[in-house]
Amino acid sequence: MDPSSNLNPLREDASEDHVEPIEAPASVFAARPLRPPSTSSSEKYSPVEWESYFDKEDDVSITGSDDVFHVYMAGTEGPVVFCLHGGGYSGLSFSLVASKIKEKARVVAMDLRGHGKSVSENELDLSLETMSNDVVAVIKELYGDSPPAIVLVGHSMGGSVAVQVAANKTLRSLAGLVVVDVVEGTAIASLIHMQKILSNRMQHFPSIQKAIEYSVRGGSLRNIDSARVSIPPTLRYDDSKQCYVYRTRLEETEQYWKGWYDGLSEKFLSSPVPKLLLLAGTDRLDRTLTIGQMQGKFQMIVVKHTGHAIQEDVPEEFANLVLNFISRNRIGPHGVEIPGMWKPSQQPKN
Repeated sequence: MDPSSNLNPLREDASEDHVEPIEAPASVFAARPLRPPSTSSSEKYSPVEWESYFDKEDDVSITGSDDVFHVYMAGTEGPVVFCLHGGGYSGLSFSLVASKIKEKARVVAMDLRGHGKSVSENELDLSLETMSNDVVAVIKELYGDSPPAIVLVGHSMGGSVAVQVAANKTLRSLAGLVVVDVVEGTAIASLIHMQKILSNRMQHFPSIQKAIEYSVRGGSLRNIDSARVSIPPTLRYDDSKQCYVYRTRLEETEQYWKGWYDGLSEKFLSSPVPKLLLLAGTDRLDRTLTIGQMQGKFQMIVVKHTGHAIQEDVPEEFANLVLNFISRNRIGPHGVEIPGMWKPSQQPKN
């Protein structure tokens, strides 16, 4: 399975049997990354750069540490839709979504610790507290003490991080929370299978094209356009093995997995901002969330005909759902906007 099937909760029918493996070369170790790819994959599965979707990228250095987090940014107006990817993905998982959302809001997609182009002192510290602190630190470095309204959008593991940021109540400008395809009960139940899933996925790729092809043909991503931009940053070239391997060493972070999801439902429900839960299947709700939904504590939408990575599989529908959520809750660049109400931000400067 490819990075997008990683440590994130899978539907109950997901297993290594579901993957349709593609035939690997006789020896991937002998393959050179610069070798011309086969005609069949050279164009269809060729990588696409982030510039096609985002306006710019940047490295954010965290004061008082050696940590540098990579972000992709798009848009110039409106609230900031701050996107957090799942385990094994990168900020470019939101590429196609960003190109749609940036027409009406700003987008920031961050490479979490140990992922993408981010560099940190401890790449394997994927504890929930550490990652949530990283997010708040990046927002502070980007916007200072007066950040604009932030709508956190988190997919899978990133959804848990987003919920934790909300629970910590350290982000005063948080105006909305969108959690994508992660529910506490299902996620925790799936953890016993994760090491097996990680070990059974293809580990080495002779080229980036082959990795993109594997992710699409294996079914973990259903949108070739998204895979072409999102898969490359999930890989790194290993000189000793002469091939591409996964950039994130998820199998070495098992001690943190349960912590990602413990108490997730209660923390989500208790967050005092508008909330949206997007699911790829109806079998995901646990008892706590079912009661919460009946009480109208959050909005829930089941997005049909997608896999776990909803934002990649149906980016246009995903973007519309996020923008509708922002509009429905009247979230403007400075927070919830009530018609006719004076805002401090409107005060003329001296």
